Amino acid sequence: MPATIRDVAREAGVSVATVSRVINDSGPVRDETRRRIREVAQRLRFTPNTTARSLSTRRTHTIGVLLPDVYGEFFSEVMRGVDQTARQHKFHILISSWHSEARELEAAIRAMRGRVDGLILMASELESATLENNLPERAPVVLINAGIDDAHYDTLNIDNFGGACAMTHHLLQLGHRELRMIRGAAKNRDADEREKGFRFALAQAGLTCGKSWIVTGDFTEATGYRLTQELLAGPIRPSAIFAANDSMAVGALSALRAAALRVPEDVAVVGFDDIPIAEYVSPALTTVRVSIARLGARAAEQLFATIHAHGKNERTHEVLPTELVVRRSCGAHVGEIPASAVERFK
Repeated sequence: MPATIRDVAREAGVSVATVSRVINDSGPVRDETRRRIREVAQRLRFTPNTTARSLSTRRTHTIGVLLPDVYGEFFSEVMRGVDQTARQHKFHILISSWHSEARELEAAIRAMRGRVDGLILMASELESATLENNLPERAPVVLINAGIDDAHYDTLNIDNFGGACAMTHHLLQLGHRELRMIRGAAKNRDADEREKGFRFALAQAGLTCGKSWIVTGDFTEATGYRLTQELLAGPIRPSAIFAANDSMAVGALSALRAAALRVPEDVAVVGFDDIPIAEYVSPALTTVRVSIARLGARAAEQLFATIHAHGKNERTHEVLPTELVVRRSCGAHVGEIPASAVERFK
């Protein structure tokens, strides 16, 4: 039988309450006593019963993170930010993904109940009823780029519209008129906002966005490759391709290389997110920078504020700014960022 907290208390010659304070780091205990308890716990191979602890303290010291996917640099950077912040608070993390299926999302939320003290949820297609039906009232939840703005939950969004406006305006100032966009998945809030920014900047420049100017992808490299081939097969070759994320932009670079076209001399390519690899592809990718790790860290900070306030704090609704990062793939000199392209759409 595994050792219990009572076994540790008996061997160390202290009360169960004292052992509990050492395990939970929740109260004053003399250093000598603390060392003795930890030595006994290690010798007996004592493992705290998380379920029992949560029943007595109503805390699991764990947070949950639900993402639409766990593949790719974007999601790994989000998790890096969450993890760094969680470690500072001495919390653990449970991670799950749901791949855009509503039933999977509901099942994942239910699986987290009772196991975590709070939840970070990235779900563009989220509906309020999904949370209401599967979470306790006023549960600590932070929504990242969610399709709803619910006053009951903390929300954190990226300025997708402003970033796409700035990038499109930048390409227009470089003289591009045959612009094409590879947008993200249908019914995805990020993709919708980036497309709106693209269209808005074109309209401000007096250009009408043609039916063939925007094609729908799914944020993957393979889609960027395939859709770039489709754009090249059209009647007019694009002068610039704006991929709605860096992964699709990387696929576009590969497709252009396979077609023996030079970037940026023949076709310019730009992306969105500024994932770590963007700086190291050839040519280096011009993109809209989202501080992705900061996005994860800020979501965790919001969540811990609500957890520690027992849900009695005011809910926060924050929009993270974006930044235009000019590299070689757009044809501009590095550092050549027209002031209006940044300031006008901040």
